[in-house]
Amino acid sequence: MQEYWEIYMKLIDGKIASVLFNAGISIDIEENKYIFPTIAFVKVKLKEPNERGLLSQSEEAEISFLEDKLEASMLKFRIGKYVGRIISDGHVTFLYYLQFTYNWQDFLEFALKEFQNYEITSGYQEDGEWNYYKKLLYPTPKEWQIIQNHKACDALKAKGDNLHLPRAIEHKLFFTQGEEQKEALIAKLKSKGFRVQGEITNKEGVKGLGFYRIDKPFYQDIDDLTLQLIDLVEEYGASYDGWETSVVKS
Repeated sequence: MQEYWEIYMKLIDGKIASVLFNAGISIDIEENKYIFPTIAFVKVKLKEPNERGLLSQSEEAEISFLEDKLEASMLKFRIGKYVGRIISDGHVTFLYYLQFTYNWQDFLEFALKEFQNYEITSGYQEDGEWNYYKKLLYPTPKEWQIIQNHKACDALKAKGDNLHLPRAIEHKLFFTQGEEQKEALIAKLKSKGFRVQGEITNKEGVKGLGFYRIDKPFYQDIDDLTLQLIDLVEEYGASYDGWETSVVKS
């Protein structure tokens, strides 16, 4: 089971949530769902959440310590795998997939004996299809795009880029349902101010297009742009495949 973690923001039941999840585990879901068929949770009520119901800086160290103790206990009793954490509405929920449950209480007592000052609930239920992971923790295509956007923005910023300065941003798309609507899509992109650079082909031989426009790669701006492009190209039987740009400093 691979360890590769991502964090992103989303709305859950109308409330802003910070979601941390093991993305690497998704590669082996078909195998893991038979070995670890039970979803379990440990839900901790925060003492001092911030104004958005998320973890405040003053409580971060203690919650991190609690998380470490839970992980140490999971390793000690070898009953499952830690797959994600959700912080929302004044609570932190740690999620695990279990191989067996007979020593769940031993796991809890060992992990939480130092945290009697917290209000904590826990439980487990069968989830042989890993629906909690797939539908709650795992990002939608649009949420994945925002994760990649912010990584790219962070990388540009680390090189001294002024993200507020407009420049040519190049995009890619690939046709997932044939090229019947290619000309209509090109016309639509041009009507939005994009210039089409030409045809491209990925490693699997799927054809697509490269196109660009002058825009700002600042976090919110690039999020708005790419989410619009995802919707636009899907209307024409295509899939959006990301963007790149050059570093522009002040």
